[in-house]
Amino acid sequence: MSTEMDRTVWQGRIDPEPNSDRWHQRIEPLTDNAVPGCALIGFASDAGVARNRGRIGAADGPTAIRQALAPLAWHRQSPAYDAGNVSCDGDALEAAQQTLAERLVPLLDAGHLPIVLGGGHEVAYASWCGLASHLAREESRPRVGIINLDAHFDLRDHAHVRSSGTPFSQIAEDCQTRGWPFHYACLGVSRGANTPALYQRAETLNVMIREDRDMHMAALPELQRDVKAFMAQCDYLYLTIDLDVLPAAEAPGVSAPAARGVSLALLEPLIETIRDSGKLKLADLAELNPKFDIDHRTARVAARLVHLLTLNG
Repeated sequence: MSTEMDRTVWQGRIDPEPNSDRWHQRIEPLTDNAVPGCALIGFASDAGVARNRGRIGAADGPTAIRQALAPLAWHRQSPAYDAGNVSCDGDALEAAQQTLAERLVPLLDAGHLPIVLGGGHEVAYASWCGLASHLAREESRPRVGIINLDAHFDLRDHAHVRSSGTPFSQIAEDCQTRGWPFHYACLGVSRGANTPALYQRAETLNVMIREDRDMHMAALPELQRDVKAFMAQCDYLYLTIDLDVLPAAEAPGVSAPAARGVSLALLEPLIETIRDSGKLKLADLAELNPKFDIDHRTARVAARLVHLLTLNG
């Protein structure tokens, strides 16, 4: 099911000084003839989390992110749009993923930067399908780099159950079917949260891996070099951020809180490097669960990341 922009979530203070607008004052509903900008679209689903036996509640994530983004200061030059939500009806995950993919194609065709607000990380397969459909119209073998900031590979076997733990194995299969290269980097991996079988699958698929314990401020220059080297092999980039990559103290409101995680202070310059590459076509944020979000910490982090991703627009 799809819904349009809900203006009631876009609320905040209005300052009297000139040039003091905030997101809630500048966000617009998406129209067919809108000039290119960033386009927010929600994926209100936790069916994949339920199938993966995680903590239910991520379906409320898109609203929470919008509410946290609404009062943030506006620094963009280009417009920003709210394209509404795609909602998953019960366990109808595959139908919801197909709907989101179909909604993303015209956004990409129109030159927008879509930012999908999840929802469980099952959103990644839907995001990919939309991007792949868009690119397939113009190119026979595009080199798409997938950068996943995540404690988990999400490469589990999808032959029997598709969930929030399977999107990148689904994408790998789709790339094989299309004859496209599979370029996947997973940054922030927790060894304790991924089985040896998943590490083996990642190795077989030639995944770029950086574990959480190796992602600290002293290693930032090396990490940035590695990310730039990965991006140099790609024509387009898809960035997906599972908020459980962050430490539980910074992001308590997720399906699977991280015992260690990677700090926001480190993630931000990496995201800026990706943003400023000129290759970013699509981004999404996943796994915000407002039911467990102490003082709205995770929603505030998610909103800050949306703000960061759109600062150069």
